[in-house]
Amino acid sequence: MKKFITSLLITLTFLVSGCGIYKRSDVKDNPVNVDERVKRNIEEGRGITFFDSDKKKGGGTFDFASSNELWRASLDVLDFVTFTNASYSGGILITDWFKSDSKQSTDNNRSLKITVRFLSNEIRSDAIKISIHEKKCSVVNSCSVKKINSKLENTIKLAILENATLLKSNFFKRNKEKFLKSGKKTTVIKEGNN
Repeated sequence: MKKFITSLLITLTFLVSGCGIYKRSDVKDNPVNVDERVKRNIEEGRGITFFDSDKKKGGGTFDFASSNELWRASLDVLDFVTFTNASYSGGILITDWFKSDSKQSTDNNRSLKITVRFLSNEIRSDAIKISIHEKKCSVVNSCSVKKINSKLENTIKLAILENATLLKSNFFKRNKEKFLKSGKKTTVIKEGNN
């Protein structure tokens, strides 16, 4: 059986190398630019083109976390606590349980967890939803977790929206000439008297 497999592998190696599938090529013979390589391969009849690459058809729109002001603002506002889940594609941020270090907090057995859900990429008041969960432990293994309504939800939401607005405003200020040259319609965000 081993002799059969070995002879089969040797035969396949000779067949594949004889077909010209693998050819050694020097770097000096191949263009460095990807577009030039594609063009040359198509001219020589190598490769397959399924769609006309010259026509720019509408593809998907991909938003990345570094370009989404709401996402970046949320990370900035909640940078005081670690995250257990930060899924940009899922549109959710969940913090780890944390205790308040303020002197007003008298309950040492109370921990909070903040959840931010992104409902839209636009900077609007209904684009994010903040939820706060509270965990109170009376005995070592006896803890209760419940969702609470707190003024902290609205405070965090306003801080995120304000920070996102400033990030977007600064982005337009830095790229003002680029947008004016491209002729794109943009929404101008005006700041107060500075």
